[in-house]
Amino acid sequence: MPLHYPSSTPTITKTLTTLLLRQSLPPPPPRTLLLLPRLNLRTMSESARPPNEGGRAPKEGGKRKEKSGKEKRGFELKVPKGTKDWEGKDMVIRDKIFSTITDVFKRHGAVTIDTPVFELREVLTGKYGEDSKLIYDLADQGGEICSLRYDLTVPFARWLAMNPSIQNIKRYHIAKVYRRDQPAMTKGRMREFYQCDFDIAGAYDPMLPDAEILRITTEILDSLNLGSYTIKINHRKILDGLFQICGVPIDKIRSISSAVDKLDKATWEDVRKEMIDEKGLDPEVADKIGEYVQKKGGKELLDELKEDKALTSNDSFAEGLEDMRLLFDYLEVFCVMPKLSFDLSLARGLDYYTGIIYEVVTEASAPPAGKSTQSQQAPISDDPDADRSNDDSIGIGSIAAGGRYDELVGMFANNAKGRVPCVGISFGVDRIFSITKARMTGEVRGNEVEVYVMAFGTGLLKERMEVCRILWDAGIKAEFMYKNKPKLPQQFTGAEKNGVPFAVVLGENELKEGKVKIKEMGLSEGHPEKKGVDVSKDDLVAEIRKRLAQKEEGARAASIEGALQGVDLKEKAPEM
Repeated sequence: MPLHYPSSTPTITKTLTTLLLRQSLPPPPPRTLLLLPRLNLRTMSESARPPNEGGRAPKEGGKRKEKSGKEKRGFELKVPKGTKDWEGKDMVIRDKIFSTITDVFKRHGAVTIDTPVFELREVLTGKYGEDSKLIYDLADQGGEICSLRYDLTVPFARWLAMNPSIQNIKRYHIAKVYRRDQPAMTKGRMREFYQCDFDIAGAYDPMLPDAEILRITTEILDSLNLGSYTIKINHRKILDGLFQICGVPIDKIRSISSAVDKLDKATWEDVRKEMIDEKGLDPEVADKIGEYVQKKGGKELLDELKEDKALTSNDSFAEGLEDMRLLFDYLEVFCVMPKLSFDLSLARGLDYYTGIIYEVVTEASAPPAGKSTQSQQAPISDDPDADRSNDDSIGIGSIAAGGRYDELVGMFANNAKGRVPCVGISFGVDRIFSITKARMTGEVRGNEVEVYVMAFGTGLLKERMEVCRILWDAGIKAEFMYKNKPKLPQQFTGAEKNGVPFAVVLGENELKEGKVKIKEMGLSEGHPEKKGVDVSKDDLVAEIRKRLAQKEEGARAASIEGALQGVDLKEKAPEM
């Protein structure tokens, strides 16, 4: 019978046990460090140099004055106001928002396009109403006169006009846009920001594309878990007809629309004052408008407006009302109506909208109660470039908005074939990010690594590299420490730093037996697998996949359980 001698090489289990025992011992007494002054060799050499050597007099005290970084560059090194650098965990959150939105877009059959970040100035001018002043114009350098794009909708319309063979398309576009607005960085109000647009172009039966756009909106917002939200909806024809009935001159309809659109962040008294003092509207006309634009509701408001003969006698108002009736019928099928608010104050300031208009607001969209008007709180700064993140009179604003624009493509088209009707919506990623980050309670991982490959003893560098290669070939996210002989505690720290769920620990004796150890990170004391489990190296990929699937299923179940907290699932007994 062969004799078995004890191995001199420590096993993985022994090493892990030693680490756990060390964690329970009291910390060693603090060490006292003696700090000595740092010797300035340059100063010593200059002070030892004979006077006027090389024709230069020594500096006073033997020191040479160093210029600061700002003095060397001549300017302060920073990003422009209204912009920011994205990195670390903020990028992880933003990428998750992008992927969630893109998944829904693709689920509904959309394809993506891309357009230049700047357009000819003539393409952008005359499309944004009073907001045209926020367009960034590029300097005239002797060539074409260009401006940075204000949104993704006008470039899409220009693209359709240049490609008249495309009469029907579901398109999405995720890209940066630029607006010279007053920034409030922590509230997602920036000068450079991302928009995620979804548009349906083409001639279809009325309200069907519009209904799907709003269904897409609810799918995205529910997936992002932003809390409660409301889709405010109105119709440009209803609003235009209402203004005509109240006596608003045709040339003032757009400017009065822009004033009414401020009712979400200002009182009616402030809006009325603007219409009369700044827009030159007759006070009696303003009062008539006030009787209607403060109304909001659902189908009951639609029924109420149908009974108003003075309103329905206007052709524009009647057409808009019929569109809304048909849309509400479709939205009931799509289960969107519970999220909807028919709001007669919603105007959307952009000039190109022709039909249904909508925007999405959350609890964070409006300013804090009692601080919404300029009369209640003076501006914090007169500087238009000043960041207003701490200004309580400013909320995050709408997180998505859009509508129907049937004539925008025709503005660029040379013939009737190029006049393609469109409807769409745009999601403001930076505002969604602000809400998402504020609502987050758990820790955000810095990366998506699933397995950290480590070793003890001699380091086993090539063996760690080989195991990583096996995992990478299987599509499993893995990494290892870039050191030849790293200490095991350092490797565990590297895994814990980014929240890696599993570690694969290699040992010389175990490898000789064709085995590795899988350890799930973060298990509690007393757990049967706290020290890990040995598996065959040949079964490593299958075992890791199984454990990752189990962990994902557990997280999904916990998420559902958390969502159901406080919900009474008991069926009520029928009343007799």
